[in-house]
Amino acid sequence: MVSEKLKYYEFFAGVGMARFGLGGGWQCLFANDCDALKCASYSDNWIGGDFDDRDVKLVNSGDLDGLADLAWASFPCQDLSQAGSKAGIGEAGGVAVTRSGAVWPFLSIIRSLAEEGRHPVLLALENVVGLLSANGGSDFRALCSALTEIGYRFGAVVADASYFVPQSRPRVFIVAVRREVPVPGKLQAELPQSPWHSQTLLRASAALAPADISSWIWWSPGEPPAAKEFELEDIINLGDDAEWNSDEATERLIGMMSQSHLDRLERAKLEVGPVIGSLYLRMRPNGDLGNVQRAEIAFGSTLGCLRTPKGGASRPRIIVVEGDRVRTRLLSVGEAALLMGLGKDFILPKTYHECFRLIGDGVVPSVVRFLADRLLEPLAIHAKKFLVNAVEQKASA
Repeated sequence: MVSEKLKYYEFFAGVGMARFGLGGGWQCLFANDCDALKCASYSDNWIGGDFDDRDVKLVNSGDLDGLADLAWASFPCQDLSQAGSKAGIGEAGGVAVTRSGAVWPFLSIIRSLAEEGRHPVLLALENVVGLLSANGGSDFRALCSALTEIGYRFGAVVADASYFVPQSRPRVFIVAVRREVPVPGKLQAELPQSPWHSQTLLRASAALAPADISSWIWWSPGEPPAAKEFELEDIINLGDDAEWNSDEATERLIGMMSQSHLDRLERAKLEVGPVIGSLYLRMRPNGDLGNVQRAEIAFGSTLGCLRTPKGGASRPRIIVVEGDRVRTRLLSVGEAALLMGLGKDFILPKTYHECFRLIGDGVVPSVVRFLADRLLEPLAIHAKKFLVNAVEQKASA
């Protein structure tokens, strides 16, 4: 925790999961999101800070008071995720507009702040790992070129929430620092480091333009946590009071499994139970029959990535195996909130669909806290001292 509160802007704020992760050592000066449901949930949970519910393209630098240490942007992922349209982020000022292209108005605001000499020392842009390869990598290259042009050096880490909570949720975090601020040696590495720099990230960074490669930093967050905050068994209700499917409904799901998944189920029955797993409904090719709906299962210490539901098939399901007893059901809202690392006191909408739309669209606060502790706070504190010294030296010259 820092002794003096650092200040930040929170773009694409959602329900404030980045704010949750940054914690009380940070002061939110401005938050923005134009989704009515997210705005309402944000207001239910947070007090303080100037909340703007307009589309980001209607926001300008004059709407942001003060000087922030950080601008956080978890920009929309719908056009970058495997489950989305894969249309990418489009081009800055382009005719074709994508939802994920909302990052361009955000960067336009940062550019205007730079022209005024009050752009944040740090930027953090978060999205799905698909950002690195979208449109053959051109989207990532375009973002990096924009950051270089505005006056930032930058790097990226790929962090999976499974190090912190029992949910597999890999995300890429681009962290940028104003070019004039030297980066302490302990926060960067000469070479990529596991697990933060994946092969996909290595390929994406190697394909950057020469000017952007010279801006690249291999951030070094250190070792990931040795253990999760809690295990899957701690949050899944195994009692009979949960809303389990009927035996008939479970048998129907088992009947939709391919032989490989039936074999997986049989192996789970041989383990010392209960064995908890994820259950998905997916369309798969089946010879002359075309695509058919399959039930697929995966067992392990984590559940699959929570997504924003688009229909009945995409709703998150679990399967629990105890010997020959097999039970299935939808994941509950409370369980999903805990999988995201949200406390039980966090206020969510009352309807199932609305809750999962918010939960499935957010960043895990524990990952944000980790990056704040290992990178953002040390960088921001160092930058404050550096910039103050630079002003004093210029004044005394």
